[in-house]
Amino acid sequence: MKFNKLHKTLIIATLAVLAFACNDSLYEIGLTQTPSRDRVAVGVDTLELSARTVAMENVFARTRRPVLGEYADPIFGSIKSEFIGGFFLPHNAGFSSDNAIIDSVRVVLSYNTFMGDSLLPMRLSVFQANRSLRNLENMTNINPEEYADMSAPIGEQTFSGSNNIFRIEYRPTGFGDVQSFRIYEIPVTLPNQIGQRFLDQFLKPNHGMMANTDLFNEYFPGFYFTTTFGSSTLIAVNSTSLFVHYHFLDVGGSSIGQDTIRTNALRLNMTPEVTQVNTVQTNSDHLLIPNDEFAFIKSPAGVKTELMFPMEEMYNTLQGNALNLADFSVFVMPDAMEHIAVRLNPPTHLLLIHSDSLDGFFERRQMPDSRTSFLSETFDNQSFSYRFANISAMMNHYIRLFNEEETVPHDLRFYLIPVEIVTTTTGGSMWDPGRTVISSVHNQMWPTAAMLDKRPGSMRVSLVFSEF
Repeated sequence: MKFNKLHKTLIIATLAVLAFACNDSLYEIGLTQTPSRDRVAVGVDTLELSARTVAMENVFARTRRPVLGEYADPIFGSIKSEFIGGFFLPHNAGFSSDNAIIDSVRVVLSYNTFMGDSLLPMRLSVFQANRSLRNLENMTNINPEEYADMSAPIGEQTFSGSNNIFRIEYRPTGFGDVQSFRIYEIPVTLPNQIGQRFLDQFLKPNHGMMANTDLFNEYFPGFYFTTTFGSSTLIAVNSTSLFVHYHFLDVGGSSIGQDTIRTNALRLNMTPEVTQVNTVQTNSDHLLIPNDEFAFIKSPAGVKTELMFPMEEMYNTLQGNALNLADFSVFVMPDAMEHIAVRLNPPTHLLLIHSDSLDGFFERRQMPDSRTSFLSETFDNQSFSYRFANISAMMNHYIRLFNEEETVPHDLRFYLIPVEIVTTTTGGSMWDPGRTVISSVHNQMWPTAAMLDKRPGSMRVSLVFSEF
């Protein structure tokens, strides 16, 4: 054992001597082979941004999950959301008998997400659309009176967030288990004449205006949904279904050949194939009052934060240098979140986009290009921040444009906008969960809000560049 101990001591001592003997060579490796004029030095700097709150009154609002209801927030202001939409007519959809008799008509809204007071009553009102929605502008500021008869509702129903009409659905979790979900429903009884109109068309040659979805949507544009009582709850509508219940005489249809009365229902749904647009009214004027400490973001169609990047300063800093990293984070002030009456949470993601690139971005279903638009990482509720990992490509892009166009560098206007992302999984198998990729980016239609810290030292970009 003494021999082993001595042996180890000698080995350690020998390695230490070698390490000290080689220290100079290791320290200078590379540098001793590079002429001093070609050596690269790393520089660091920060770029201070200015920020202010600006209005976002009208946004692209075609959606798969419309928001319905009204909610008044003590800090961020009120939001009232309504929607209009048509119904998809599947191939071969119709009535199973020529002698059908309409029993009832109802429209059912289903949801499992809501915010606000779960018990206070709200009243849902349904209005008949009276013109085609084909050329409807998919924006949040449409005037419902131009598309629907708002003189009187064709159906109404009282509900609350935790409605007493619900069903339980079970969904797999991906780990061999299932999870139960409570799906709330708001059924609204409508006039039987609606179903009779469908039946009359269906009985015409080639099923008349029920021959296909395009004809059907011209004949029956759809409904406008709003709340006409209460300001306590907002719901995210998962599905909107129209049911036409009927019965008919099945001559000789029983097992013993006797005539039998049978019942059935025609079901139509609002789907992505048809128009479905949210309209939003929001009270956000008080958020636009200038201040030196914070800026606001609020969705839907509320306010956004405008950022100004001082590119002349950046241009001068990078003369003869190469920008390698530009790290940018936005911090949320927790004050509003700590208010007991505030129910609006920060959005999950923010889009940082140049002002010239915003027009048409969502309409054309564009994706962030990491040059004129960037998607933040998921909101970090530990540090209360959104991180844009590296926006150096944006700065290098505009510096190159300034050089190519020989123009004087000017400040760049960017916006921070709440967005919702849709992801898909590729390459998954029994042994591999696959890779999750972002498939689309949309305006955030679910209500969110946050106060962004813009005090000195908070809105800054950390720069790392190479000096040649």
